[in-house]
Amino acid sequence: MSKFSISIRPFGVHAILVEWPNEVDEIILNDILKFKNYLETSCLDVKKWEFVAAYNSITLILRKEPIDFNRLIPRLKQWHGECGESKAKQKYLWRLPVCYDTDFGIDLEEVAEKLSLTISELIKQHTENVYTVYGIGFLPGFMYLGGLPKSLEIPRRSTPRLKVQKGAVGIAGEQTGIYPQESPGGWNIIGNCSVPMFNPKDENPCFVNVGDKVQFYSIERAEYDLYKIEGEVGIYKLEKTEWDA
Repeated sequence: MSKFSISIRPFGVHAILVEWPNEVDEIILNDILKFKNYLETSCLDVKKWEFVAAYNSITLILRKEPIDFNRLIPRLKQWHGECGESKAKQKYLWRLPVCYDTDFGIDLEEVAEKLSLTISELIKQHTENVYTVYGIGFLPGFMYLGGLPKSLEIPRRSTPRLKVQKGAVGIAGEQTGIYPQESPGGWNIIGNCSVPMFNPKDENPCFVNVGDKVQFYSIERAEYDLYKIEGEVGIYKLEKTEWDA
């Protein structure tokens, strides 16, 4: 049985929101993912339902008909109590290349100065850490990566940009992330990832899942150009290993 209490409420006619304690905590996230997997494998028809997990909640969406909340809410509470021995799906560690050239890292010098770090120290700390995917949203394929070292925590920009380049790697608050397409944005941009994060033509448009891990590694500009071409033609080989920790 889970040690966490949950709250459940309607979220429109076709959706229901299941919430855990309002904390950014990997133990809570693991409980959410265990419950999600239990619902998908033992309780609800995945052909009818969509499951969106993030931070401290799951949103359940019934695509083609209204939800009978009076019937479903008691069942969800029962299923949550039953799922204690279930496991989450296999998680992976993804290693992603980032070019920290100042042509890409347009805020790199300013961020390093504000944090009292050299650029090399900033890059070293950003690449040494392993991040957890707590959510995917805002843009298709935009990963909210938690676990940024406190020494790299910095507020969002006071004035967001109207255009942030596709692949831009940013930091803001306690998080880091990659912009999967050109868009407005207010994060501090320190580099660019050459790997496409979202492809609507693929069976799984976003290869990363909530609960996975991400680690960046630094590449030179020539490597960036090569990997970008390989990614665009679909021959770039992603680096992933099973994560069991």
